[in-house]
Amino acid sequence: MRLSEALRINSEPAGERERHAHLLCGFTPLHLETFAKACLRLRFPGEAIRLHTGLYGDLEGNIQRAAGQAGEGAIVVIEWSDLDQRLGLRASAGWSFRILEDILTQAAERCLRLEAHLAALARAMPVALVAPTLPLPPVTHLPPARTGVFELRLRAILLDFLRRVSEASAIRLVSAPSAGHDVKMDLETGFPYSLAHADELAQLSVRCLFPAPPKKGIITDLDQTLWKGILGDQGVDGISWSLEDRSQVHALYQQTLASLAESGVLVAIASKNDPELVEAAFKRPDILLKEDQVFPFEVSWGAKSEAISRVLKAWNIGADAVVFIDDSAMELGEVQEKFPGIECLRFPERDPAEVLALLRQLRERFGKDDIQEEDRLRLRSLRAAAIIEEERPAEVSLDFLSRLEAKITIEAAGPENTRAFELVNKTNQFNLNGKRFTEAEWKARFARPGNFLHAISYEDRFGPLGRIAVIGGYTEDARCVVDLWVMSCRAFSRHIEFQTLRRLFDRTGAGEIDFQFRPTERNKPTQSFFETFLPDPAKQNEIRLPLRTFEERCPPLFHEVTER
Repeated sequence: MRLSEALRINSEPAGERERHAHLLCGFTPLHLETFAKACLRLRFPGEAIRLHTGLYGDLEGNIQRAAGQAGEGAIVVIEWSDLDQRLGLRASAGWSFRILEDILTQAAERCLRLEAHLAALARAMPVALVAPTLPLPPVTHLPPARTGVFELRLRAILLDFLRRVSEASAIRLVSAPSAGHDVKMDLETGFPYSLAHADELAQLSVRCLFPAPPKKGIITDLDQTLWKGILGDQGVDGISWSLEDRSQVHALYQQTLASLAESGVLVAIASKNDPELVEAAFKRPDILLKEDQVFPFEVSWGAKSEAISRVLKAWNIGADAVVFIDDSAMELGEVQEKFPGIECLRFPERDPAEVLALLRQLRERFGKDDIQEEDRLRLRSLRAAAIIEEERPAEVSLDFLSRLEAKITIEAAGPENTRAFELVNKTNQFNLNGKRFTEAEWKARFARPGNFLHAISYEDRFGPLGRIAVIGGYTEDARCVVDLWVMSCRAFSRHIEFQTLRRLFDRTGAGEIDFQFRPTERNKPTQSFFETFLPDPAKQNEIRLPLRTFEERCPPLFHEVTER
């Protein structure tokens, strides 16, 4: 964005909610502060942003002070002058051989101190760390076309430091843009970046610190998208995805989808094609996206929007959590009209650079900090759910549930439970009140007296689902308040919600449970559950459930329960 646009965004009225963050650097933040604040305003619309900066030339002190202050996140920007001020343009101490050797010693010591300060800061809030993006000044006797021992040793010190902090702390390293050094601005004001560089760095840092929730599924076309060629015209052996056939971009696309599927992203096919030919194509030994990584295959001659409707039903997720990819603008338009919330992306098969940009875009949409076991189980559990749908009657009977051989594990969870945090922030349909948390807010809720958080795992004869529910709140005397309760849609219709409450009553010894319930546009299953106990829960500000009422209306439960 332009500087004028950033200033306009920052001047717009904001709501009462204030979000505090830190921008920590050793130089004058100037325009970087403006762009970072604008990016935060765009990331959190309607909220007031308070971006705290530190003192010029004191990166270490700025990090130390921020660790003791409130904040939901910190962007820390390191430049070469922060490792030793003699590596900056505003110093005049000389660059003799003796001084260069001393710079290396001082840089190594500074990195050790920064490592300790960053670890303390990361315990207080999430941190996005930017490594040096500016070029080194011409400090050695070598011509600029050559890299010498001094630079290699300095970069080795830096890389070892970055490796240590990323391994030992909850610190995210920002993929920094290429250098945009504004020498005149650096010398005159102490701010070293060009406007374009500051804008890009701010955007990357905010996205790294406060990433958008990842999408859940990709639905892809086949002809001229997953492979080159028209399957019905050219046959199974006529389609290609190889360097030799000048169709390598399709191989790259298949590789990306296979990698995403391995990390738990759902991948489905929506194609106007012959089902038998598609099945044969996926039997080819050289195909990179394997048949067992795809579910479901919606292959027919009907409208793409109809196929996508069936995929969404099979996945039991909303269109806004899905990306649809096709080479046809018409097909994309037809789907977009039927599902306004879906993100439709065109596969640009004739432009390799645009295909690579698309693959990076997919990594952006589906990227996550780590891969949970539940992510790997997701596809298997969906296939199992499809089998259950075939087996069970229209109305789920107690006899059917009694034969599931269901096992539930309930364990106490802390702030380090990333699966619980992820479930709370992405679950919609069975969600008590729609609350979302930043990492700092998530950590803070555990400091409340009497706080509890339970994670629930489930498996039955169709396979494990992993951790599928989280319930949390606090106890006061004989009173139990639940302010957080979510459950994955994959676990519906198994009476897990009833068993969860049964065990919560037992654990807390409460005579009643108060639920901080709030109806949302999407939590209809939660509302339906509470209708078991109340005639119209959507009209209640708070739901109070006595133990006696629960026992009277709770159906028979057949789970084998383990508590930890």
